[in-house]
Amino acid sequence: MVELLPGAPWSGSLWWVILALVAALSLALVVGVLRRLVLVRSGGAIECYLRTRGAKGRRGAWRVGFGRYGTDDLGWFPVLSLRPRPTVRLSRRGLVVVGRREPGPGDAPLTPDLTILEIGWYAEDGSEPEEPVYEVAMGERQLTGFLSWTESMPPGTQWEA
Repeated sequence: MVELLPGAPWSGSLWWVILALVAALSLALVVGVLRRLVLVRSGGAIECYLRTRGAKGRRGAWRVGFGRYGTDDLGWFPVLSLRPRPTVRLSRRGLVVVGRREPGPGDAPLTPDLTILEIGWYAEDGSEPEEPVYEVAMGERQLTGFLSWTESMPPGTQWEA
């Protein structure tokens, strides 16, 4: 026979556990919304999809997030994350668009109005990349801004010959 300990019945404790879980989920939701507002309102942020070319699992699948332009790189932040730092940094130096295509049947979460850019970086010897490293999908307005960002240079930098 099981003997109950004196004190509050188990149903009273269960309500406190449920209340604590609801409070924790609410706090995570508020932090996530504030993170998104800070990223978008601080300027230079675009909504885009990213995937690592040829990777398996989560990195090989399309993930929605925000790209934030910087002087030297584009930081990519996933939407469903509380991390304050970017998950992926796409360096501006040596960045080259390897290809451009429309979403196909294998690009399930993407809508037909998006454009997919296949990007890579120049090799040490200056040769163009043979295979893209990442694929970035974005709308027409974001695409124009991204291509402009890749072709421009920050003030005060010098071309390296």
